Amino acid sequence: MPVMRFTPNIYPTVGVEIELQLVDSDDMSLSSCIEEVLAAIPPHLQGSVKPELMQCYVEINTRICKTVREVGDDLREKLTVLERKVEPLGIQLFWAATHPFSSWRHQKITVNDRYYRLVALMEDVARRLVTFGLHVHVGVDTGDKAVMICDRMQQHLPLLLALSANSPFWEGRNTGLRSNRSKIMEGLPTAGLPYQMRNWSEYVWLVKHLIDTGFINSIREIWWDIRPHHHFGTVEIRVCDVPPNLDHVMALTALIQCLVHTISNEIDEGTFLGDYHPMMVEQNKWRATRYGADASLVSSKDYQPRSVQTIVDALVEQLTPAAIELNCLQELQSVREIPGHTGALRQLEIFQATNSRREVVRQMIEDNKSRNTH
Repeated sequence: MPVMRFTPNIYPTVGVEIELQLVDSDDMSLSSCIEEVLAAIPPHLQGSVKPELMQCYVEINTRICKTVREVGDDLREKLTVLERKVEPLGIQLFWAATHPFSSWRHQKITVNDRYYRLVALMEDVARRLVTFGLHVHVGVDTGDKAVMICDRMQQHLPLLLALSANSPFWEGRNTGLRSNRSKIMEGLPTAGLPYQMRNWSEYVWLVKHLIDTGFINSIREIWWDIRPHHHFGTVEIRVCDVPPNLDHVMALTALIQCLVHTISNEIDEGTFLGDYHPMMVEQNKWRATRYGADASLVSSKDYQPRSVQTIVDALVEQLTPAAIELNCLQELQSVREIPGHTGALRQLEIFQATNSRREVVRQMIEDNKSRNTH
């Protein structure tokens, strides 16, 4: 394989990818219609509105942005155009990390040689990946630092999952989990929490080994919850469910950008990272998966459980200087409002009121439309 050289970024730039569901406007089921959607979009969106493994996905990517506000403007513009193009096709965009009742067994693989090779390699483990996430890239200046940030960020990943949890249903059932997506993703052999690595060289060796031994086809098949991205020169945070709306995307993006920037500065200043036990992170990720924003997460400093709200409030205070520097204070402060209004909570609330998973989809879509018109 070619030499993996890390592309340095001198500023903590931010780029965001959101994966949304394509659903039928009439019955709210998943629709394998990505080809019709791509044919309908204008030329300037080609390349930033993309297919994914299954034909019921649409992925929307931002350009490289300097501020979270730019991220919001970029996504809002693309979403407005996309929604206008899909509605005449009888299609709606649904913001959730799994579908409440459509089965993975009925979804069609996107016509693409890479996807066919992936399914041939992993069979039903790949076919079950009808899940939708939020990925946030933040620029860093060296590969070694990217690896160190990935390690230090691990203790924050359960909080990000708890705040974004938006997949309580699977196969027409209430799973009892707030983020069933996270457990589906962990079925992949190269997903979940990453291994601790010492430097960029060790990461390159590991990727090369996995490819040379046929364990993966390419580096794109490493789906860890956080990973370095050599081509973009970023740390990519992949743990989040896709949230229920754009406001939550911007809030979580601000939190992630501020965390990465703060940790990067700490590394430059020679700040020592106290040991944290990997089992603490595993435990907290399970708590976030099971209970979402209602979870109590155990501190890696004193090993005491605290509510998500308490952790968020303290973290926002701690990161306020970084948010002022990065011009995202308003978006960071809005993270405080998420714990009582996650996507999983809203889905369960609608289902409790209507006893209809179809209504869950319909009302979540209506929530988004009414939010966008205000």
